Amino acid sequence: MPIQCQIITQEREVFDEDVDIVLAPAVQGQVAILPQHAPLVTALAFGEVLVRQGEKETAFAVGGGVLQVTPSKVIVLADSADQAQEIDVEAAEEARRRAEELMREGAPADPEEYASLQAAMLRAKLQLKVARRHRPRSGTGPRAMDFSE
Repeated sequence: MPIQCQIITQEREVFDEDVDIVLAPAVQGQVAILPQHAPLVTALAFGEVLVRQGEKETAFAVGGGVLQVTPSKVIVLADSADQAQEIDVEAAEEARRRAEELMREGAPADPEEYASLQAAMLRAKLQLKVARRHRPRSGTGPRAMDFSE
């Protein structure tokens, strides 16, 4: 019996399918959600959300948000969410370089501008990590879920 998983941002619905397991980065640590899980609401950290449907695994770079779980449904309300296969690695690399360069030039005086710059850098680094980990590489087969990070 699968569990419905929705991943939603302010801009769009990123994912909505029945899955066997959801692995998400809660602020207290990684959580694994299976069908019939106890109700749960928790804040999400920047990290990788993995969903598995049989042998198929889909990864998302998620930039914080809220995770809501009922016995039959998982809702990820994310500040940002990008499926690994959709991430533009060149654009993420450029965003990371630009943010690091601005940080080296000195921290902005405005706390909101500084927080925004830090968030942009974290998001770019996360996108690169998720894209590189889950993009197919020649000569390799499917990769198993890694619960160690």
